[in-house]
Amino acid sequence: MKAGSAVVLAMAAALGFAGAAAAQETKVAIGISGWTGFAPLTLAREAGIFKKNGLDVTIKKIPQASRHLAIASGDIQCAATTVETWVIWNANGIATKQIFQMDKSYGADGLVVRNDIKSIADLKGKQIAASAPGTAPFFGLAWILKKNGLTLRDVKVVNLEPGPAAQAFIAGQNDAAMTYEPYLSSVRDKPEAGKIIATTLDYPMVMDTVGCTPKFLEDNPKAAKALADSYFEALDLIKKDEKKSFEIMGADVKQTGDQFGASAKYLRWQDREANRKFFAEEFEKFSNEAGDLLQEVGIIKQKPDIKTLVDTRFIN
Repeated sequence: MKAGSAVVLAMAAALGFAGAAAAQETKVAIGISGWTGFAPLTLAREAGIFKKNGLDVTIKKIPQASRHLAIASGDIQCAATTVETWVIWNANGIATKQIFQMDKSYGADGLVVRNDIKSIADLKGKQIAASAPGTAPFFGLAWILKKNGLTLRDVKVVNLEPGPAAQAFIAGQNDAAMTYEPYLSSVRDKPEAGKIIATTLDYPMVMDTVGCTPKFLEDNPKAAKALADSYFEALDLIKKDEKKSFEIMGADVKQTGDQFGASAKYLRWQDREANRKFFAEEFEKFSNEAGDLLQEVGIIKQKPDIKTLVDTRFIN
């Protein structure tokens, strides 16, 4: 536990989340990044929600480009990542199933460009920083270009992770960059460096889920249910004490509570009812469209059966 955890646990207790942990806590390691949308998992750990629900959770910060390797090696059993990433992993032999949706980006992911670039079409021949193939920023760039009649072959992609991509852009490197919160706001705060030309408000294609290996789900169905329940309880905690929750979640990514809140306003965490609606109405359509694009740009050779990529029993 980090410094100040006693205060956090006291807050959780006051809000009704603290309680006796199960006699035997199930160990689970989850791979995430510093993305704002994943922060309720950190809150669930710091506020004792996981422990109360019988889980011994280790959260590991692993770049999206190598998160699947951690799953394949057994270093982690579950991960949080974008919906299309699970398509990639399963297509490449990393068997996983999504069990609940965490967030949808409402402007939290975006493409930043120099001020003299007036449209997406102007990016032809330009140098754009984005994470490696198989990541959300790379996919997002491909998606935005396709919707504007361009392909990845029309631009020069420089592989940089979202944080370094934003930093390099502010420093004057590259013509454009794909990044996300909290790094997107660093560009938002430097209008002299460039501007945000497109976000997920314009192109709604970034949504995140938590998934686990089939073996973990088969061996630990109660723990998988506790994992989903803990996430929803973390959302309840945010509603009950937003200020303190933002401070806890912000501290994990070296932000103040106010800074974290500024990033969080560009996304929507998805509660239990939103989860049911998403998996019933939107999941399959988006995953199929994403799979087609991933095949088109050469990230995967064959699209997996989308129906096998989800196990929704834990959100009920």
